[in-house]
Amino acid sequence: MPMNLKERIKGGRSATLDWLDENTPIETIVTIMTAMANSQGGVILVGVAGGKRPSITGVENDQAVIDRLIQAALRLDPPLITPMPQVIEVDNRKVIYHEIPSGMPHIYHYDGRYLQRDGTINAHMTPREIHRLLTQRGVISFEMEPVHHATLTDLDWDKVQKYVHNLKGITGIDEKDVLLQRGCLIKQDNQFIPTNAGILLFGKAPQQYIRGSEITAVRFAGEAMSDRFNRQDIGGTLPDQIRIAELFLIDNLRKGVKLQNTMTRSEQFEYPMEAAREVVVNAVAHRDYSIAGSAIQLFLFRDRMEVSSPGLLPGHITLDNIRDERFSRNPVIVQVLSDMGFIERLGYGIDRMIDLMRENNLREPEFTETAGGFKVCLYNQGTEDISPPSVSISHDPSKLEILRDYAHMALNPRQEHTLLHLLKGGHTRITNSELQRMFPDVHPETIRRDLADLVNKDILNKMGQKRGSYYVLKRDVD
Repeated sequence: MPMNLKERIKGGRSATLDWLDENTPIETIVTIMTAMANSQGGVILVGVAGGKRPSITGVENDQAVIDRLIQAALRLDPPLITPMPQVIEVDNRKVIYHEIPSGMPHIYHYDGRYLQRDGTINAHMTPREIHRLLTQRGVISFEMEPVHHATLTDLDWDKVQKYVHNLKGITGIDEKDVLLQRGCLIKQDNQFIPTNAGILLFGKAPQQYIRGSEITAVRFAGEAMSDRFNRQDIGGTLPDQIRIAELFLIDNLRKGVKLQNTMTRSEQFEYPMEAAREVVVNAVAHRDYSIAGSAIQLFLFRDRMEVSSPGLLPGHITLDNIRDERFSRNPVIVQVLSDMGFIERLGYGIDRMIDLMRENNLREPEFTETAGGFKVCLYNQGTEDISPPSVSISHDPSKLEILRDYAHMALNPRQEHTLLHLLKGGHTRITNSELQRMFPDVHPETIRRDLADLVNKDILNKMGQKRGSYYVLKRDVD
């Protein structure tokens, strides 16, 4: 008997569990099968009765019940292929156990009705829900759909030109034809139209057309969400997002010191950087971009790194087979990211994460499905011998008073240094170049973002243009 089945029955019917008596009409069976197949799967038991107080009634003719279940599955369109129903004993009575696996490859209907489980109800699906499920299961491709009102002018052709130039074996072919072949453009009425993939990979303003196609990156101080954090919203094209997210990791992952066999010291991050980067690349490549308004979440905690992607696992992929099976929701995006060098070996991102964590004597990555998405979690070895990205001035009592007016703004240590430079150091201005000299190990793009964030928060004013620009405290200007 499947483990804990009696306990599940005591818990009552649910979205993934239903039961029937031996004489239930085949139409009722087909209805439940259709709804479960279009949802998260489930189990149908024949030989159980009752609602709040279920009882095991058993079946007399088990073979007839099995035949009816098989015939019911064949009535779905397309026919539902499932494991064979099992005869199990519960309280010395025969019960038929029929499993509808999760992650079915199609979207199913019966007599023109598309159904899904909503709790214990077999509910009719709306056109939007049908379209989303078709996309989720790979029947139709969101990334290949044309972007309404978008034209060739919405693409950054400098980025396209660089991409085509770096493609091996591509010479003398028009850039538009390359994008057409790759699935980034389609041709309608003799006009080139960018696809969703094309806008995401090469668009001037991808988030204008595909809301939520970004990364929300946050570093929290402890092991749970709190009011003290550093946050960065990462937009732009997908390649740019990966690059900027990697800079965020470099800036925010803690570093430790490792003694090699030769007794030489080397600095290392709390996770293998390649593994952390692989998690981000995997999320960007495989998330469901048809879910509008939902961003990838990159959260760094004291003990772990979590990356949550909108969209359940695609196609036939489940948590049980994720390490062995290969299926891509976004083959166009995956191929172009591979062309650009972000993906080393197609289809092996999960294996690579696992191997890298093992090689560094860390726990294997943890994979979970949430209500509307997929989450990967990397765990570090704890906090011993690992220092934070940099020391926060706000923990220094002698300087806390100077920064009290900004304590609620969750500034990072570099930004705090910038304010102290202006508030206490006798300086009235600061430049990007000066900050780069103060923080030589920090990428220039990160320095630029720090200053831009201070301007956006109405703390600093930017004065001048281009190389002659400098920054002053806004209160000094006002």
